[in-house]
Order: sequence, then C-alpha cells, then structure tokens
Amino acid sequence: MSDVPSDDLIPLEQAAVDAHAQLLELQERYGSPSAGDGWTEQQHAEYDQLWRAWRDAAATFHAKLRDKGGDRIGEEMRVKAAVRHPDPELAA
Repeated sequence: MSDVPSDDLIPLEQAAVDAHAQLLELQERYGSPSAGDGWTEQQHAEYDQLWRAWRDAAATFHAKLRDKGGDRIGEEMRVKAAVRHPDPELAA
C-alpha cells in the first residue's frame, strides 16, 4: 500500500479544513455560540452557514473516501496528514 494519498481526496479534505478554520475564526471573534453572550441573529446565521459548509465539505470527503473502497482508514490518515502536515520538500 502506498504512503501517498489519492490526489482527488486532497482538495476535498482541504476544503473541510478551510471551512473549519473559518468557523473557528468566527468563534474567536464572537465567542462560543452556546456561551449565552448575546449573539445577534446575523451572527447566528453566519455561524450556521459556516457550520453547514464545514459539515458538507467533510461529508463530501467521506463519501468520496467510501466510494473508493480499500483501506479507508489508512487512506483517510494519509490524506489528513498530507493536508494538515504537508511535506515542505514536496512543495518546493
């Protein structure tokens, strides 16, 4: 089994990671949506939109991973490692 993840999965995982980062950035700006700190309706709407984008991106990644078959856990680990901890030598 190759240590190199499928190239078609990398952009899908990157989309999920990016969407999650946007959600965390929003929480840094406004605080936790469940902390009872008085979010406005607009802030809740923005949070819901970003949360759905993250959920949908992750679901798309996992659906594609499931459709590929094979060693799903190993492939998921390889893709996540490639996205979250890229090899600087490969980027050069």
